[in-house]
Amino acid sequence: MAKTISILGCGWLGVPLGKALLKSGCRVKGSVASVSKKKGLKVAGIIPFTINLNPESIFIEDEDFFETGILVVSIPPKRIENIEDVYPNQLKQIIPFIIKHGVEKVQKVLFISSTSVYPEKNKIVKEEDAINPGKASGEALLKVERLFRDNANTKTTVLRFGGLIGAGRNPSRFLSRKTNPVDGGNPLNLIHQDDCIGIIKTIIEKNAWGEVFNACCPEHPAKKDFYEYAAKVSGKPLPDFKAQDGNYKIVDSSKLVKLLDYRFKYSTPMDYLREIGNGQ
Repeated sequence: MAKTISILGCGWLGVPLGKALLKSGCRVKGSVASVSKKKGLKVAGIIPFTINLNPESIFIEDEDFFETGILVVSIPPKRIENIEDVYPNQLKQIIPFIIKHGVEKVQKVLFISSTSVYPEKNKIVKEEDAINPGKASGEALLKVERLFRDNANTKTTVLRFGGLIGAGRNPSRFLSRKTNPVDGGNPLNLIHQDDCIGIIKTIIEKNAWGEVFNACCPEHPAKKDFYEYAAKVSGKPLPDFKAQDGNYKIVDSSKLVKLLDYRFKYSTPMDYLREIGNGQ
């Protein structure tokens, strides 16, 4: 493990990741967008910094944040107009600070991306299939991936997570969002928070830099099966289902499993539902 790791964006994933890295003996720096959130980081043992990335400007409380062995970038694009242009403009502002303060000549960066970079063409997708996502958020993420990977001053690994579950993201939230009929036969691409953290730690431990990895549960249950079980354990009503006529994708994470020798804690998101059902 690197002695110092900085996490740009300490939210749902960044805070528990920081705690896990602290247990591994790392010194962890973390950033939040507002001063009011710093106390929570400090209590967790994470050295707090305020960094606010606005589309046209950047606020950095202390550039010491970038004095680090590894920089984890965990800031997802927001659902706003022109995000495919706004998001890259936000993230490119930190490149000069990476170059200026990187502990090594080529700074190691772990960029947290998403499987939204893949188009839905009713097939299995691998890392090389991220072309023309068809969604603004996917286009935004692809641009930022290239921003880091094409920069000679960063040695970047991109980690593309599927839909995030676990730790406060109860499956019942999927049910409450469904106001229109659901394509019940379409497969799901989900990953539990524990596996997100486990994979990041494994990348760092094995120095797997300069790579692109998909990260989803190896098994992809149909939406109907997942939602029916989620309704059972949460007590919420089922959405209406329709015959499968929508587009989908199945995200293949076999490269990660093979190259990192990683074993998923949750090989299927159904395991997480069973935990909830058993009161764990």
